Amino acid sequence: MENITEVTMFVLMGITDDFELQVFLFLLFLAIYLFTLIGNLGLVILVIVDSRLHNPMYYFLSALSFLDACYSTVVTPKMLVNFLAENKAISFWGCTTQMFFFGTLGTTECFLLAAMAYDRYVAIYNPLLYAVTMSPRIYVPLIMASYVCGILHATVHTVAMFSLSFCGSNKIRHFFCDIPALLAISCSDTHINQLLLFYFVGSIEIVTVLIVLISYGFILLAILKIHSEEGRQKVFSTCGSHLTGVSIYHGTILFMYVRPSASHTLEYDMMVSIFYAIVSPMLNPIIYSFRNKDVKQAVKRWLRKIGSHIK
Repeated sequence: MENITEVTMFVLMGITDDFELQVFLFLLFLAIYLFTLIGNLGLVILVIVDSRLHNPMYYFLSALSFLDACYSTVVTPKMLVNFLAENKAISFWGCTTQMFFFGTLGTTECFLLAAMAYDRYVAIYNPLLYAVTMSPRIYVPLIMASYVCGILHATVHTVAMFSLSFCGSNKIRHFFCDIPALLAISCSDTHINQLLLFYFVGSIEIVTVLIVLISYGFILLAILKIHSEEGRQKVFSTCGSHLTGVSIYHGTILFMYVRPSASHTLEYDMMVSIFYAIVSPMLNPIIYSFRNKDVKQAVKRWLRKIGSHIK
């Protein structure tokens, strides 16, 4: 590609130039990253080893947790290194790779959250047929289709982005290779890229959010038919966690990408990016797991088992 001869590397300017603040942020985001990995990968392992969690709901949850661990790993390690390193450069192809995987995992999460909403609808609306309706022939293709959509979407933006020319400044005012920050330093006409970003991300948001809303519309109808207070509370606790996760994730995505280019402020966008790329993957184990009785009991059983082996 022509722009390889123009720019061979980029410089990630990061969040701040203040060294003391960089050290503080390094420690803060290191703690967040470690918690993210422990929480998400711990949940994946828990679902694998505990046979009582072997049902589609927890398979989806473990897929989401694995996705969040990868999602954070695409961005956070490089950001942590740059907090303490003088050389904040990232190669052209390193930037391409980071942008591609970040786009893939972000889009996959949108579709996976929609699939989880459909799973909740099936479980609540017709619980007697849940095991049959959400068999491996259904939930495995749903998870795989989420990844395929993510790869296809990321490929479109990655090819479109790196067919642009970068002949001026190579300094990216961001802590990772995000689309708006890269568009800001291109010396090509970025109008097509802006349209692709707006319409593709907007379409994905509309489709996935509609699936969530329709699923929860049917869930609401099912709740109205439940006469016991205990049954309603159980449904609300299960669905409330998912709705919280969906609201946080889609809210930040819509704010970040589905806006006119004139309204982009890179400094403000950077703060939003921190939330959905770093903080949100940390929150998901708390939102989905720590409020779930089955997961709490599974953790207690696992800890007792580990304790008995130690003794």
